[in-house]
Parts: sequence; structure tokens; C-alpha cells
Amino acid sequence: MALTPSSDNSLRVLQAVEDGWGAFCRAPWSFLLFQALSALILLPFAALAAVGAGRLAKIDEAMAVHPTGAWAAFIVGVIGYVIVALWTVVGLTRGAWLSLEGRKPCFADFTRWDRPASVRLLGSGILLVVVIAVAGAIATLIWAGLGRLNEALSVIPMIVVAIFYIWLLVTQKFLIQVSLLGTANPLNTIGSGLNVVNPSWWMVLWLAIIEGVIHVIGALFSYGGLLVVVPLVLCISTAAFRQLFSAEDRTGLIG
Repeated sequence: MALTPSSDNSLRVLQAVEDGWGAFCRAPWSFLLFQALSALILLPFAALAAVGAGRLAKIDEAMAVHPTGAWAAFIVGVIGYVIVALWTVVGLTRGAWLSLEGRKPCFADFTRWDRPASVRLLGSGILLVVVIAVAGAIATLIWAGLGRLNEALSVIPMIVVAIFYIWLLVTQKFLIQVSLLGTANPLNTIGSGLNVVNPSWWMVLWLAIIEGVIHVIGALFSYGGLLVVVPLVLCISTAAFRQLFSAEDRTGLIG
């Protein structure tokens, strides 16, 4: 079943930023060390996928069979990258939740592998991509049909789908937290976002803008800034999630 709004379904953005900052400061070195560790593990897989993709792109189109090594490098790189990325997000979210509960997370809390949580997060992410792809495909078909009638009319579906994408992505702002802490069924993540975020849509958009500004500031400090920004923003988002969805771990992520 999709989640419903908490009894106090109101988002206090500045309070969420303050709580998220406090959660990060409760165990900054644990957050940063885990983020640095995950980045070091991610880099080889990203490089392997890039090398494989580069080799596949350079192959003469006349060749019917691509080298097995290039395909193997690409596939292993992508799979490894996805697994490590899931491990990273689950670990950071667990650490953020513990810290927001007033507990100081230890390094083992970040590094513990949770296969069911990772599968839920992956399933939710795939589902969101499918929804976006279907909406894009429908808009493309409508655009092509209207373009044959009148070129000016073809702009309408592009504008509509752009508005739809903005609305959808804001409603799914807490997809990570819903997947990991809110519902055990990935199929309910989209509906939970629609039910809970819609009443506070503009405030969630404001939160997303603030987090975007924080990302920009972090990017000014290159890689070191990103090491700080990623866990900090996740702490802020998790604090906002607790306001809108309730501060209850429904899936046993912490336990």
C-alpha cells in the first residue's frame, strides 16, 4: 500500500536544513570516510565501463561481432558501478537516519550490506525511469503527429511533457528514503510520493532548489566539496522526509 501523509503534513524547509546539518555534524568523519571509500571503489568500475564503451564505439560498423573483451569490460563496469552505488546510498541513508535519531553512527553502520534494501532501491529507480521513458515516448508520438498537421503545434507536447517531468521529479524527491524506509514494495514508491508530496509540492520544490544551490557551492571546491555535499544533502532530504512521511522505519533498514 502506498504511504499516506503524516498527521502533521507540512514541510519546514529551514528546519530540515538545520536538522540535516546537525545530523551531518554529529559524525562528519564517518560520513566523509565512507563517502571517500565508496568513491575509490566506484572509480575503477566507472573507468572499466568507459573503456569498454569507448572500444565498442570505435569498432567499424561493418564488423558483425564486437570484441568479447570490450563487452565484458562494459558489462562488468556497469554492474559493479550500480552495486557499489546502491551500497553507498543505503549506507549514507542509514547513517543519516541514525544521526537524526540522536545517535552517532559508527563506520560499520555505513558499510553493512543490505541486499533487500538495495533491491528495493534499484526497483524503485527502474520504475521511475520506465515512467519517464513512457511519458517521453507518448510525447514524441504526439509531437510527430501534430508536426505533420502544423509545425507550431508540435511545440505543445514538448512543453506539456517538460511540465510533467518537473512535477513528477519533485513528487519523487524522496524516492530513496521511501524505498529504504517507507515501503517494502517498490511498486508503491511512486504512489507514496504522489500522496504525500503533492500537498506540499511548492515547499518540496523550494527544498530541491536549496539543495541544488548547496551542490553548486560544493562543486566550486571540486572533489573535496562533493565529498561533503553528497552526505550533507542526503541528511537534509532525510530530515525533510521525516517531517512529511513520519519518523518511523517501516522496513527495518536500521535493525
